[in-house]
Amino acid sequence: MENRIDFVNWLDPDMSIQILTCLDDLSDLLRVTCVSRCWRQYVIANGLCRQLCLRMFPQLSKVVHVVEQRYGTKDPAEVGSSNFMEWQNLEREHRAYAFLARGCTTFPIRDLISEPICASSTDNYPEESIDNTLEPRDVVAQRASYWSSKGNSNPAEPEMLLYKLMGDLCVITEVSIQPFEAYFQWGLPIYSAKAVRFRMGHPKSPVDVPLGESYKDYENKFIWTYTSQEFPMAQVSCISKLYF
Repeated sequence: MENRIDFVNWLDPDMSIQILTCLDDLSDLLRVTCVSRCWRQYVIANGLCRQLCLRMFPQLSKVVHVVEQRYGTKDPAEVGSSNFMEWQNLEREHRAYAFLARGCTTFPIRDLISEPICASSTDNYPEESIDNTLEPRDVVAQRASYWSSKGNSNPAEPEMLLYKLMGDLCVITEVSIQPFEAYFQWGLPIYSAKAVRFRMGHPKSPVDVPLGESYKDYENKFIWTYTSQEFPMAQVSCISKLYF
């Protein structure tokens, strides 16, 4: 059999990493792992799949660890050498980030809000409920469509809106908000927040939260894992795109 030279074995390790990190397509990186056993071990040992995934989606940098779901089988007992267990963890991380990056790039960009859950307050329910915030039209069935809080004597008191997303794992790159212009009031006032901030999280329990509870009841049933910066809102009646 003809002998072939594997550049990974001949180059300085740092140089090899520099070459392989130039790949910006997940498919190309996975093809590299199919070239030879040596290349596969090199990609996995250096966490190149994870590095590429985080370059593509910096929002995932807050992931602390990955858990690989096993169906119908129990996790093997953690016995053996520490090197073997470390390699098992690296392989698991490689598979998880490869699957994650593929899922994030395969699904088309779309709206991620599944449904509204509740608002911290509503002035006139249901005419001015949170449901109206997902309606792009200003007028529906000959009625103005908007959400209105009850208001507060303290202008610094925040209001909150809670939504359910489409999936358990979503990559959010931007949020679009359009303040409401009261076309039926003198002077056409625009009702806009001074600033907005976003929090992401998940329920403490997989049990569905009953409908009809107050915002405070919901607040205590979630674990918030991310809080964004404050985004100042333009006081104009047009769509503002806020990028993460």
